[in-house]
Amino acid sequence: CQMCAGKSVDYKDVMIVTKYINEKGKILPRRMTGACAKHQRHIAEQIKRARFMALIPFVK
Repeated sequence: CQMCAGKSVDYKDVMIVTKYINEKGKILPRRMTGACAKHQRHIAEQIKRARFMALIPFVK
């Protein structure tokens, strides 16, 4: 996956986080993100943090 290759996802980087949510604001599944299970959980956690910190909306 991309994160295993060294690219990380941080909740403060809104442009990267929004790549992993769809047009309605839902988290994309693993088969669409291309992430391994470990990093898909990490992506979901970072998206939820960004939502809680009001960096991205919960729904669009």
